Amino acid sequence: MTILRQHLIDPEICIRCNTCEETCPIDAITHDDNNYVVNMATCDECLDCISPCPTGAIDNWRMVTTAYSEQEQFSWDELPDAIDHGELSLSDLTVHEASEQEVDEILEVAHQGQQGKVLAPSSAEHPHINLYNRNQPIVARVAGNYRITDANTDSDVHHVVLDFGNRTFPVLEGQSIGILPPGEDEKGNPHLVRLYSVASPRDGERPGVNNLSLTVKRVVYQEDGETVRGIGSNYVCDLVKDEKVNVTGPFGSTFLMPNHTEANIIMICTGTGSAPFRAMTEYRRRHMPNAEGRLTLYFGARTPGELPYFGPLNKLNDKFIDKQLVFSRLPDAPKEYVQDRMLAQDEKLSKLIGLGETYVYICGLKDMEQGVEEAFEKICNDNGLDWDNIKMTMKKTGRYHVETY
Repeated sequence: MTILRQHLIDPEICIRCNTCEETCPIDAITHDDNNYVVNMATCDECLDCISPCPTGAIDNWRMVTTAYSEQEQFSWDELPDAIDHGELSLSDLTVHEASEQEVDEILEVAHQGQQGKVLAPSSAEHPHINLYNRNQPIVARVAGNYRITDANTDSDVHHVVLDFGNRTFPVLEGQSIGILPPGEDEKGNPHLVRLYSVASPRDGERPGVNNLSLTVKRVVYQEDGETVRGIGSNYVCDLVKDEKVNVTGPFGSTFLMPNHTEANIIMICTGTGSAPFRAMTEYRRRHMPNAEGRLTLYFGARTPGELPYFGPLNKLNDKFIDKQLVFSRLPDAPKEYVQDRMLAQDEKLSKLIGLGETYVYICGLKDMEQGVEEAFEKICNDNGLDWDNIKMTMKKTGRYHVETY
């Protein structure tokens, strides 16, 4: 039996930004009007395409006995089940009588990529994905653009409202959209799609209105003595009312909120990572204000003036949501990060983590992810719980979700 290691792109997550095709040094990646795909015969597994992908859609690997053709991949709306094309997993080894070498090959792949498909909560609403792409975007009108951090801080974060008029663009809490900045890059190519999480609930920024909101931070930094301005973030932050914007998506089918009222939702974020949690909180506030399940938010920033939505958050009733706003640059106070506050509340969190109706969502800067994971592990160890087993069970039941950048 010959085992083939095949590199695939997840069409549910892919935002069709063309980054992978532009990055590939040997033209192993191509696309049609539906999907981006990898030509197995050409791909030499150099992995140059992995890091630049903004969503992780490119990071999928399968062990198969028969390779998926490009035409098959073009037709997909989602990755196929593992039973197709003789795909192998560790549980299949006795059936296929794999050799020791084949077992080693499968183990090697099992520890790469996304390590299995992430599941949405079982009660989540079915998402619509990829309704519009860069070749056929939907045009939205800017209904508002407001700075939501203090003007005297370096953190310039905007709340941007886009209106779609009479055209359908359904989104769910936790999904993202793509924005197409106008103009071209230094090579004369159209700018790549920029991805932003939706900050409003499914029934709109304003209830019953066909609109949505985004939380976008202006990116400006120094590099080799030069001021660099982020193309996408500055374009969005500079949008003015009634300006037209080309939008793609929606994207995302797993980072979705549970719809049943018994769900406890732990939300951990920094900066603009708060966007999906604003959407989830607003949906609960509008439609499930007396839900049995608890909402708990750990939200980190340097100062109150740099924390997006600081004012509106403080107005939410403490019985509705447990708000833990954490600051690392307060004068005359020690630095505190979200993981520090979590550790300080280990008894409360250990009780929540051990419940089968608790869902964990982490969103924000990549640097926070390890600290949060270590905090969960210590909380569990100190309270007689097995974090590795709990985390595995949560992933298998769509209750553990991470989006960091």
